[in-house]
Amino acid sequence: MSTINIGISDLNIAKPPNILATYALGSCIGICLHDKVRNIGGLVHIMLPDSHESTKASDNPRRYADTGIAELVQLLQRNGAVKSCLTAKIAGGAQMFQTNLETFNIGSRNTVAVKKVLAKYGIPIIAEDTGSNYGRTVFFDVATGVMQVKSVSKGVVNL
Repeated sequence: MSTINIGISDLNIAKPPNILATYALGSCIGICLHDKVRNIGGLVHIMLPDSHESTKASDNPRRYADTGIAELVQLLQRNGAVKSCLTAKIAGGAQMFQTNLETFNIGSRNTVAVKKVLAKYGIPIIAEDTGSNYGRTVFFDVATGVMQVKSVSKGVVNL
């Protein structure tokens, strides 16, 4: 078994016994997609809600909820996953800094965008740990489909 680390604005897929991991999810969101029938999963670490709000979206489509999730779904399908069998677990989307301006509440905007994109693809969210004001680290066990979320505030939570 090995752990495959996913950086900010990046993604990867794996089969058992591998674990996918991403660190330091503040306002960013880690989206784990899993096809338990075909035993394959993937994780994308998105930073921002919508590629249409940026002139630099083509620099790294994995940075955004809309294009990052699309790329992950396509990669999983090319490697044997069936879209109708995919389920999602999400973590992150915190509001790390107090502000009254909605523009700067990236965590909340990311959460809304991720849910909208997953609904568009017909992928149900079966577990989530989002919001609040603390960072998270995610470990996704492709064999079991368990997303382990670690944080200073809540300790370890298995979703």
